[in-house]
Amino acid sequence: MRRVTEFPHRVRHIEHEWIRMPDGTRLAARIWMPEDAGASPVPAILEYIPYRKRDGSRQRDETMHPYFAGHGYASIRVDLRGSGDSDGVLTDEYLPQELEDGVEVINWIVRQPWCSGRVGMIGISWGGFNGLQIAALRPRGLEAVISACSTDDRYADDVHYMGGCLLGDNLSWASTMFAFNSLPPDPALVGDRWREMWFDRLEHSGHWLVPWLAHQHRDDYWRHGSVCEDYARLTVPVMAVSGWADGYSNAVFRLISNLPGPRLGLIGPWSHKYPHLGVPGPAIGFLQEALRWWDHWLKGIETGIMAEPMLRAWMLDSMPPSTSYAQRHGRWVSEPSWPSPNVVEQRWPFGEGRLGTEPDADGPRATIRSPLSVGLFAGKWCSYSATPDLPHDQREEDGGALLFTSDPLPEPLELLGAPVVELTLSADRPVAMVAIRLSDVQPDDKATRMTYGLLNLTHHRGHARPEPLEVDRDHRVTVSLNGIAQNVPAGHRLRLSISTSYFPLAWPPPEPVGLTIDTATSCLRLPVRRHRDEAIGFADAEGTAPGERERLTEERHSWRVIRDLATDTSTLEVIDDDGTYQFGDIDMTVRRSAEEWYTYRGDDFGSPAGRTRWVRALARDDWAISTVTSTQLTCDRSTFHLTAELDAYEGDQRVHSWNLDEHFPRRLV
Repeated sequence: MRRVTEFPHRVRHIEHEWIRMPDGTRLAARIWMPEDAGASPVPAILEYIPYRKRDGSRQRDETMHPYFAGHGYASIRVDLRGSGDSDGVLTDEYLPQELEDGVEVINWIVRQPWCSGRVGMIGISWGGFNGLQIAALRPRGLEAVISACSTDDRYADDVHYMGGCLLGDNLSWASTMFAFNSLPPDPALVGDRWREMWFDRLEHSGHWLVPWLAHQHRDDYWRHGSVCEDYARLTVPVMAVSGWADGYSNAVFRLISNLPGPRLGLIGPWSHKYPHLGVPGPAIGFLQEALRWWDHWLKGIETGIMAEPMLRAWMLDSMPPSTSYAQRHGRWVSEPSWPSPNVVEQRWPFGEGRLGTEPDADGPRATIRSPLSVGLFAGKWCSYSATPDLPHDQREEDGGALLFTSDPLPEPLELLGAPVVELTLSADRPVAMVAIRLSDVQPDDKATRMTYGLLNLTHHRGHARPEPLEVDRDHRVTVSLNGIAQNVPAGHRLRLSISTSYFPLAWPPPEPVGLTIDTATSCLRLPVRRHRDEAIGFADAEGTAPGERERLTEERHSWRVIRDLATDTSTLEVIDDDGTYQFGDIDMTVRRSAEEWYTYRGDDFGSPAGRTRWVRALARDDWAISTVTSTQLTCDRSTFHLTAELDAYEGDQRVHSWNLDEHFPRRLV
């Protein structure tokens, strides 16, 4: 990223500002704006998230918000109620109080003498979610949204459940917020109240796995905040952004298909990051694109942004499998609308181990009963590129799957959109899942996973009221795989791999399952795009330089699969340790370390377990606090078992301890 130092406007920085809510609660804000905004009011851009503006997202914020301010905007970064330096306690995602507060923050911004009365919201992940959710409330002054790495559907396409299957990232994400919520505000900003505020959070934030495990089906809990429930409410212009290595790329297709107002879609090769910081690369000049968007919608300047195609996407070229990429080869492509007239569906029937052959009406029925080992090399549901968390060579997984492989392609095949698999199948247990992977098999037989999909088969008629399967009876099911943009070269083969487990990416069913598939009536439907030569590109990534951060101890990142053949125990160990570092401008020392372990034993479907441990610490002069949070999720055939511990320290003295022991009936999961 090129660091920009010269701007059209000199920038004024306000490290800390209080925004008072109607009930007296104060939200903490950090603000950048042109120095002359008081005399010449400017539009405002709001980012509204819980990730601690003071010491959490500080450096990332500093690459973006001063950049916007230098180009004539007030850019405001606000901590949610109960997070960072704001008052209160945060007890879950996207609560009505959070959205009401967001509306009040916009009202506050509009009233400021430095604001022109026009506001945009930008956010990635949480901030992408609540930008859409607040826009659906139609607050006065909110004129446009940029939503990155977010979703319109909190149940069907979020970190918690996929296809009705419980995701391993559900545990990982809950553990992340368990650690975040254990931290106090900065005494330098809130004064002597810091300890009272800290203990309030320690005692009342709770563990968010409790509601997430209590709501295993699509109900009102998940409908709240899912803007797909009423797209018509979302009339402001929306730019939807994601990456192919991110968990949220599907939402871009749905948003540009269903929103009634002006909208654009942008999908690059990136993981869960803003595109100007995008990894895998290439990163792009995303902030320049954002300025074109803001200038058009907030300043009324014709920038040409709305003359761009509705969807711009990075078409991935074939590459050998790897758990991390610095760059993904490919090119930018575009579509004028979505669904696109340039994409046609192509049907690939199943044969006996074959894909794309003519269907055989008397073809054999194929069976599969996967071991628990299928999934150890799957990577994360949502890649952060903080560890080598992308899928490994799929040959490691295919031994436990039912395979359908095509002949070598006679010509290149360009795919854009969501592949769909239609299956006629029967199961020998009433609760079962199917995991389906589509891979690019190179001439040397290396297999790179292009996309995948999951379905809890008890949900094949819908997620709200799943039903046990009638055993040994044929069912017709459809599994939508994640959307892709992929160019498969001539001479490569396609491989569809079907398994009955995919742990730890998704929690397995309560007992081993055998599936029988009628190959004569099953097929893969591919979104085939007509190749076009296009001159599409973006400027190089640029942003403002973050403040000083001195590393005090080394970071450590690893992703290890450990097989103990003596005990027949397998473990996936994930280490994401940022070490210790110091922010010089606020004289704050920060420690952050996360460790995760996912284990199972042999073929015991009651043995899968997930365990996490986080260490967080903050220090300045003689003030030092730290927290250690641990979570464990285990199961048997009928119940999920959740235990958690939180220990908080001032210096070396433990000052607070909190423990949880909860049990949740498995409701067809």
